[in-house]
Amino acid sequence: MTKRTAARAAVTGTLAAALLGLAPYAALAAAVPAPPAPPRASLTAAHDAAAAPATLATLARFFAADAARGGARAAAPAAPASAAAAPRIEGAAVPVYELSPDFVRGTAGAPVARLEFMASKAVAADGRTASVWTVHRGGAWKVVNIASGDDETRYPAAAAAHGAGTVFHEPQIDAWYVQRGDRIEPLDADARKAVGAGGTTVTAYRKRVAAAYGDKLPGSAYDRRGEAGGYGPGAAAPAGPAPAPRPLAADAAAGDAFPVTAASAVAAAAAVFALGLSATAAVRRRRTR
Repeated sequence: MTKRTAARAAVTGTLAAALLGLAPYAALAAAVPAPPAPPRASLTAAHDAAAAPATLATLARFFAADAARGGARAAAPAAPASAAAAPRIEGAAVPVYELSPDFVRGTAGAPVARLEFMASKAVAADGRTASVWTVHRGGAWKVVNIASGDDETRYPAAAAAHGAGTVFHEPQIDAWYVQRGDRIEPLDADARKAVGAGGTTVTAYRKRVAAAYGDKLPGSAYDRRGEAGGYGPGAAAPAGPAPAPRPLAADAAAGDAFPVTAASAVAAAAAVFALGLSATAAVRRRRTR
């Protein structure tokens, strides 16, 4: 064997050893896939439900009640009453993913996040925003909640400007992230506090959420004690420090056309809309940032 052949064999052996050393990490990355994206037809139907005349009428009442509570954060001077009664849906509906209980449990092959609902951005005449949530239920896309602000559409748009990835929400601490391969990157201050400004690996993130929520999954003693708090219709706006983390959403029945799961609070909000009660009862309170 010549010196060149021996050197080549040594390099090949070293490379092979290195690749073998990386194999467990590659397998781990492959075992945590991104959640599937919904079909375009589902997004279109969700948008149409959000833009339906009945939804726009509810949005008008929602924005009027918000302004009456002193929640007006207008980007422009106050509009006449007639214009204020005509909110609009802006842009396309987007899928909203939230931290998956199966991922927290460590279920093999479970994505970090699961699809919870579709969100459409609503804009009032004075510039205030809200998110309209829709889920597929009973053979059609239906509005189940209205939440003040535009987090559900704003963070996906911001992340998309910097490359592909899956944006998801950790509702227990109201943090937003983007998953890109085996990396979890923060999108807001709450996420940066949780994983650092540079983000973390999927493995490290799972260790953190397992430690934080492993004993708060559906069916746990924490859940049975009813220590959820803060997400039901009519919940009082939080004051002072953020509330204790709520349990992860219990699994719900999959949608008829696409597996969109609705958290129990979303289902409760749907009942509010079905009963025709005031829009203010169907707002998910957000923490003030």
